[in-house]
Amino acid sequence: MRKQIGVLTATRAEFGLLKPLIIGLLKEEFCETKVLVTGTHLSSAFGSTYKEIEEAGIPIENKIECIMEGDAPRDISNNMAMAIMGFGKYFDKNRLDLLIVLGDRYETMAVCIAAMNAKIPIAHIHGGESTEGVIDEAIRHSITKMSQIHFVSTEIYRKRVIQLGEHPNRVFNVGALAVENIKNTDFLSKGELGKELGIEIEGKYGIVTFHPVTLEDGDDVEQFEQILAALDEFPDILFIITKANADAGGRRINKRIDEYVKTKRNVVAITSLGVRRYLSALKECIVVIGNSSSGISEAPCLHVPTVNIGSRQKGRLMPASVLCCEPIKSAIVDAVNQAVSEEFHEKIQSMINPFGDGETSVKIIEILRLMFEKEENIGVIKKFYDIELETPRKISCGECV
Repeated sequence: MRKQIGVLTATRAEFGLLKPLIIGLLKEEFCETKVLVTGTHLSSAFGSTYKEIEEAGIPIENKIECIMEGDAPRDISNNMAMAIMGFGKYFDKNRLDLLIVLGDRYETMAVCIAAMNAKIPIAHIHGGESTEGVIDEAIRHSITKMSQIHFVSTEIYRKRVIQLGEHPNRVFNVGALAVENIKNTDFLSKGELGKELGIEIEGKYGIVTFHPVTLEDGDDVEQFEQILAALDEFPDILFIITKANADAGGRRINKRIDEYVKTKRNVVAITSLGVRRYLSALKECIVVIGNSSSGISEAPCLHVPTVNIGSRQKGRLMPASVLCCEPIKSAIVDAVNQAVSEEFHEKIQSMINPFGDGETSVKIIEILRLMFEKEENIGVIKKFYDIELETPRKISCGECV
């Protein structure tokens, strides 16, 4: 019998990464793939991006809403509760042999809790990474502990997952799906992109994305104001701002974006670019500004400079094209000036991409195929893998402190 594999997507960015894997799985004979849609995909406030899935010709198995109005911490908790209840009902009536999830969204963690309760094995993509400034850090590692199979993007992240007690035989370094997307994208020209967005793109432009920093005590909007003040220092550059996600504080940032755009001729705001338009915009831009993971994963693959602001992505592997700075106007201006310089652009053209060869989905599918050939069921029971500790070095009393 064909294995029943569910693939979860809750955000536009997540689907952009998962798209080649989903398309590949839909062609396989060993499994029946069911795409499960939730989160901001189903919210009009965030662009109703489930339509991008349908436009890609991908059938949606089920839409399960979990986003309500508001983005205060209590609202996030309510959203998680909705996701657990909604997917709890779905898993009760639809038995999956495996659920594939990506990343570190709170909606994803909630769905994984429901799958764990239903004894459904989980395959987690992009574990082992670190983002010290947001709750995603704890969520990502929690999903790792609920998962039975792990697909990571670098050897460093593979070692981290093993350090968390996962058996090496179930942790696979397959590279990043972002590299595969870029490798296979039919890019739009500047003219085509501008026409689709309804704007003129003639000269230099940058992409700006700023998401809430959920573990810091400071005001996210105050940090964003520093970015906007820095943008004011570059009136000759067109800035395309993509709106924030549904984390706590995201709606307040998006409201400020709308207010700012009304006062500027060289700034436009887009709720969601979609995969092809985003990568096309990324390919031709001179700098990526903000705190999105795309500046650390996708942008380096295209040799585009990134100004990574604040602590949201702190702890990740940073390619040479990424310049990190504090959320202070002067620091941001200095970093942008360095990033857009000809010297820096030339320097990063020879940079080696650390995230794989662009064959990630092929590797994931082959691993799953072989795994299901060897085992009738993946199973949910696993032992904690203890890393063998080195023998402690004996110290003399003179070395004691």
